[in-house]
Amino acid sequence: MKKTHLMTLSLAAMLLVVISICSGRKATESTATVSLNEVLTNEMSDTSSLSRMERKVRNYMQQWGLKGAQLSIMRNDSLYYSKGFGWADEEMSIRMQPSNIMRMASVSKLITAVGVMVLQEKGLLSLKDTVFGPGRILDDESYLRSISDRNYYRITVEDLLRHKAGFKVWGGDPMFATRSIMVNNGLATPPDHETLLRCVLRRRLGYVPGTSQAYSNLGYMILSMVIEKVSGQSYEDFIQENVLRPAGCYDMHIAKNYYKDKYKNEARYYVPDNEPLVQEYNNSGDSVVRCYGGNDITSLAGAGAWVGSSAELALFVASIDGRPEIPDIISKESVDSMTEYFDKETFSLGWNDTEPSSGWTRTGTFSGTSALVWYFPDGECWVFLTNTSTWKGPGFARYTKTLFRELRRDHGSNIPSRDLFR
Repeated sequence: MKKTHLMTLSLAAMLLVVISICSGRKATESTATVSLNEVLTNEMSDTSSLSRMERKVRNYMQQWGLKGAQLSIMRNDSLYYSKGFGWADEEMSIRMQPSNIMRMASVSKLITAVGVMVLQEKGLLSLKDTVFGPGRILDDESYLRSISDRNYYRITVEDLLRHKAGFKVWGGDPMFATRSIMVNNGLATPPDHETLLRCVLRRRLGYVPGTSQAYSNLGYMILSMVIEKVSGQSYEDFIQENVLRPAGCYDMHIAKNYYKDKYKNEARYYVPDNEPLVQEYNNSGDSVVRCYGGNDITSLAGAGAWVGSSAELALFVASIDGRPEIPDIISKESVDSMTEYFDKETFSLGWNDTEPSSGWTRTGTFSGTSALVWYFPDGECWVFLTNTSTWKGPGFARYTKTLFRELRRDHGSNIPSRDLFR
């Protein structure tokens, strides 16, 4: 009787252990996060009904000399289509998949703008807050000593978001003029954000903040610094934790400058065949391919340094579009603020344009990269990323817009209704 009792207790204890282990596994499985890029493949979007559309995409790539590209199509927050074309890395014979990530250039600004809106919703800043001056956001003594124009004290967070801060191009965009900034300021190494800002603050503004606009990468680099100062975290950490992961985007990162440092599934970048080598951004004296060392891409931060896939970009847009199918990570008020349209002379918050009849657009271009996000009024969103720049530079996006219009008109009804997000 005693032995039977002991055996019963032993079996019960073993059962409890098994149950505990199984429960632990289930908890781990339920809380595990799977990146969209870990599951998407080209085959998932294969359908004969879109063969003519895909032929047009390949013809477009051939016309412009694009090595590789991705196209993702979302409708009402459902991912209907996501596919890679051409090469992710021709030298390594790696075909482009929807799981590859690429630099998205100024599409990064949309991510930064959402980060600002999150901080506003947390009550940590307001779009009307002034950025520089005693007691303001960036009130470090070294900045105050560097300011040469009192109009800097007028710059608000919203001015930076709308490219209305008063910055003008002094012999080139400061974010793409590292070598000259080093020479002109006697710097032995490329400036970090703080050093670059001190150099800029010594110059006079081009106009009174808020009275005009001039597209400015510098403004969004400063917004990256604002996010760091207000949140107490690095820019990348704050955006990852408070913007991208809540949106379900687990494979977006700040870009590196060189091929040897690229992420595991990141594509190789290409420039036009006839583009000459350039001087390395750090004044080393070496000649490099512009997309690998010609500019300090990492230092662009929130102005243009993010890498990601077209599918995760579509998922990100779904989380800030005000539609109910995928919960937004910002409030309806913030969505409305970001997409409010005034006129052609006023940039929207993060978006290039939000004209109601044509939809919301965000473009990005620099060496080795071109990106376009177009969210149409009917709830359809098309995202195009390529790992090749063209001689048209920023003007290339206009041709991609024309391609989108043609593909939507001729093939939109053939896109299968499904949801690759799920």
